[in-house]
Amino acid sequence: MQTIDNYGFTGKKAIMRVDFNVPLNDKFEVSDDTRIRAAAPSISKILGEGGSVILMSHLGRPKEGPEEKFSLKHVIPYLSEILGTEIKFATDCIGSETLEMKKALKPGEVLLLENLRFYKEETKGDEEFAGKLAEGADVYVNSAFGTAHRAHASTTIVAQFFPGDRMFGYLINDELNSMDKILHGSEKPFTAVMGGAKVSDKILIIENLMEKADNLIIGGGMTYTFIKAMGGNIGSSLCEEDKLDLARDLIAKAKDKGVQLLLPVDNVVADKFENEAATQTTSIDEVPEGWMGLDIGPDSIQKFNEVIAESKTILWNGPMGVFEMENFQNGTKSIALAIADATAKGAFSLVGGGDSVAAVNKYHLKDKVSYVSTGGGAMLEYIEGKELPGIKAIRG
Repeated sequence: MQTIDNYGFTGKKAIMRVDFNVPLNDKFEVSDDTRIRAAAPSISKILGEGGSVILMSHLGRPKEGPEEKFSLKHVIPYLSEILGTEIKFATDCIGSETLEMKKALKPGEVLLLENLRFYKEETKGDEEFAGKLAEGADVYVNSAFGTAHRAHASTTIVAQFFPGDRMFGYLINDELNSMDKILHGSEKPFTAVMGGAKVSDKILIIENLMEKADNLIIGGGMTYTFIKAMGGNIGSSLCEEDKLDLARDLIAKAKDKGVQLLLPVDNVVADKFENEAATQTTSIDEVPEGWMGLDIGPDSIQKFNEVIAESKTILWNGPMGVFEMENFQNGTKSIALAIADATAKGAFSLVGGGDSVAAVNKYHLKDKVSYVSTGGGAMLEYIEGKELPGIKAIRG
């Protein structure tokens, strides 16, 4: 298989799928440039070898064709600064003018195409559209892990137009290596920390991890489906009533496989879903009527932290509570710090999923964990054991 390191890019035009789906504020300024920075090493590698790069990405979810707020021109100043070079911009991702710009591209130059999702053909995986994207390029590089689980024109279909000249960028290689380390090379004890609102979002990943993990820590809103399934009182806490049997099955399965399933023992509850609500700390299965659990409590934090401290491999996906609100961030922050401490002592830690990544960034711990995944949905599907179309298109 071709790799970005063994391929000769001299004089070649590389069309690269990047993930510039970045958050913009109301002035159309990029508020988090993590994804742009993540793509930079692959772009620089090609430019440094005397190749040129055509970049394609989506931004947001435009409904009907072009919209100003979803234009990729907003990322140009950031991309230009990060790469230290001028960025040419095509106001369309296909068409004769864009093709002329591709043909005129000289070694060392970068051309950014307009938002792929201004065309419905992108998400439909349209072959003709993919062919137009491929025109004028010599080699295809996929460096967008965040969309690797979608069979879109630019992430999967376009690869077939480059049978001998397709490869992953550094970002996807790093992502796959980190996840394969968790799935196939994890040092024991292996602890998975699962949070977030719904059990239903995480069923498959929990089931797959049961085959590999020694400890499975559950936190966040999905806790209460488990607690109710075990007969506890959860007040007005979030609960998936139709998943109670499933929660009981997962508890039984963990026991069966010798996996330690750890649920919170206490929680911080509130009388309203807001930061200034009245709060109290209660046992996890004794939430008063009309109150809702919004964070794990001090005893749970201590219990979870002890397990994390002993771990050699840690996967974290999902917060322990409503960490966006200051009064309910303690659980998530404590877990993040515990994972950073364990990493400092030699554990391998992988953090993925939008909220966990946001937490790591919020507490400035990005450099204190082993790897932060850029793809929430893609990471979950890969760890669930699914084949990702964007990965298969390159690996064959």
